[in-house]
This record gives sequence, structure tokens and C-alpha cells, in this order.
Amino acid sequence: MLELIKSIRWQDILDIAIVWYIVYRVMLIIRGTRAAQMLAGIAIIIFAYFAARQFELLTLYWLLNTFLSSIFLIIIIVFQRDIRRALTQVGRTPFTKTYEEMVHSIDELVGAASYMARKRIGALIILERETGLKDYIESGHDIDAHLSRELLVSLFLHESPLHDGGVIVRKDRILTAGCVLPLTKNPYISKHLGTRHRAAIGLSEETDAVIIVVSEERGKISLVQHGAITSDLDEAAVRSRLEAIFVPQEYQGNIWKNWLGKH
Repeated sequence: MLELIKSIRWQDILDIAIVWYIVYRVMLIIRGTRAAQMLAGIAIIIFAYFAARQFELLTLYWLLNTFLSSIFLIIIIVFQRDIRRALTQVGRTPFTKTYEEMVHSIDELVGAASYMARKRIGALIILERETGLKDYIESGHDIDAHLSRELLVSLFLHESPLHDGGVIVRKDRILTAGCVLPLTKNPYISKHLGTRHRAAIGLSEETDAVIIVVSEERGKISLVQHGAITSDLDEAAVRSRLEAIFVPQEYQGNIWKNWLGKH
């Protein structure tokens, strides 16, 4: 055993690590897709092939042997769409993925806030940063869904049982909805501010979260951070402030070009 361990080279460890990573990434890509079910089917056929050879089931063995002799061509034909998607993801660098996630998140947040402001739908959207929001996450109802403006709007509709609480967003995921937040105890806060605004200020006094508040009565968007509230923001102002907070400076010009290209 000791001799076997001594015979292992650093190249062998690197080789195993690379293969493990490739298999891991492939499993992540195909998880939850039809490719996973089809791979399971192929695995069953391979098992049946070895079983037929072991028990000398000659006809079944001949059929499966003929099928498996062209297995690589069959895999390429059947999984061409999944292979194309996998190669596309491999070609994306982590920096490209992060950039795309930032663009998507800001677009969806601004789009949702603007729509709700026009429709006079009250909203309280908490954007997590460095300070963990575990206590507040646990006070709400699990969502754990991809961030989209449609889902955000639906959570704050009057018909939704979760519309009174806050929605917590982490990067490009909606974690929870209907969260209970602490109200500010600052006596100098304007008396005209309602419960949503006071809850947003209260949370921002205790954490570094950024909170988007949409006023149901006035149809206006406010941004709250570090206990300070900036009110009556239009769509462009909300976008620029979110970019300034969440987007590294070297990316900001590219995001504006990307957004202008869509419009």
C-alpha cells in the first residue's frame, strides 16, 4: 500500500482532478434535462449488454452489440443540442458569466420596479450584499427561484398572500418573500413615510443591504442604503444607482452599451 502511494505522481493527481471536474460540470449541465433521462436509458442498455453476454443470450447480445457499435454516433445525433449548449457554457469564462448575471439582475429589478410604480403596486425588494440576512430570510417563505420581473411583480400583487412583506434577492436569485423587517426607530424620519419605507430604513440601519421601495400611494420608487433614503427616482436614476453599487467600474460602460443595444 505504501509503495502504491509512493508511486503516485503529481501528474496522476492532476489528471484525476481534471477528469473529476469535467464529469462534475457535465452532470451540472445535464441535471434536470431530458439528457439525464436519456443517459440513464443508455446506462440500462449497457447493463443489459453485459448481462446478455454473461448469460449467453445470443440474440439479445447480437442486437445490443450492433446498437452499441455505433453508440458514439448515436450520442452525437441524439444529444447534439445538449452538446452545443455544453460547449457554449465551457466557452464562457467566469467573468463573462458574472457580467451577464449583473446585467440580467439589474434589468429585471429596474423593469419590475418601474412597472409596479406605474401600476401603483407597493413593493419592498431587499438586495443582499456582504452582510448576511439569514434571520430575515428565515422570517419569510422560501422561493429560491431565478430572478425575473414577472415573478417579482406577481409576489407583490394584492392577490398574493406574500405582498405585505419584503422579498430578499441574492445575486440573480429570489430567496424568500413575505419577510418581516425591523422598523426604524429614528425620530427624525418624515411622518409621511409609510411602513414599507420605515422597514427599509430600519433594515438598512442594521445591514449593508440595498432596498428598493415602490410606493403604492404615490407610484414612486425610492432607494434605501445605510439608513438614508433617496426618493422619487425614475427608471434611469434607479439603474445608474444600482450599477454604481453593484457593478465594478470597469464593467459599467459595457452595461450601458448593452442596455442601449436592446432599446
